[in-house]
Order: sequence, then structure tokens, then C-alpha cells
Amino acid sequence: QVQLVESGGTLVQAGGSLRLSCAASGTIFSGKTMAWHRQAPGKQRELVSSITSRGQTNYSDSVKGRFTISRDNAKNTLHLQMDSLKPEDTGIYYCSASRTVTGGWTYWGQGTQVTVSS
Repeated sequence: QVQLVESGGTLVQAGGSLRLSCAASGTIFSGKTMAWHRQAPGKQRELVSSITSRGQTNYSDSVKGRFTISRDNAKNTLHLQMDSLKPEDTGIYYCSASRTVTGGWTYWGQGTQVTVSS
């Protein structure tokens, strides 16, 4: 069964750091582009960062320089190191795998809540 399970979300003060993890099962991790998205209250889900199977990364302008995406191919795990957190980083963070030709994502996790207090 294909699964993506996120962990690491919690309440943190502004300026703090968090590291999110996404454990992948099955064959969905190997050779696939992975990504982190977030959905703030009352807003649409947005792409935060992505990483190809070769390690090429992309970041949204809002997190560039503060967040770092990485992957451990041996452990089928995706990470998101979040530093200098701001209240506007609050939201549910989702990992996804396997980008489709139309720009969507085939697999999604259930999400983990990140709350940044001011």
C-alpha cells in the first residue's frame, strides 16, 4: 500500500526552527520528484518546495533562504528544515510524490500542523 506519513509539526515561537519528515512506503519514493506544500487557514494549498530524484531543489519566494528540503533515498524519507519561522508560516504541511504531466501530484500525505506564535 502506498503511503506518505508526515511528522514533526508542532507549536513553535517566531524565529524558531522545526524539521518536518515524510516517510514514504512502497515504490513511490524511488526516482520520483517529492515536494512539500502548505495550507494556511482560509487559503489555498501552495507549493513550498520540491526536490527531484537527483537532488535539484526549488523553493517558493516566501521561504527561500529559510527552508531547506532534502531527501534520504536510502530511508525513503523527505525532510523540510524550517528556520527563522514566521507566524505566516502557520498551516498544515503536506508532502507529495510523483508529479504528473499536468502539474499535479499523484500521492499525498495526511498533513502535519505547524503553528508559529508571535
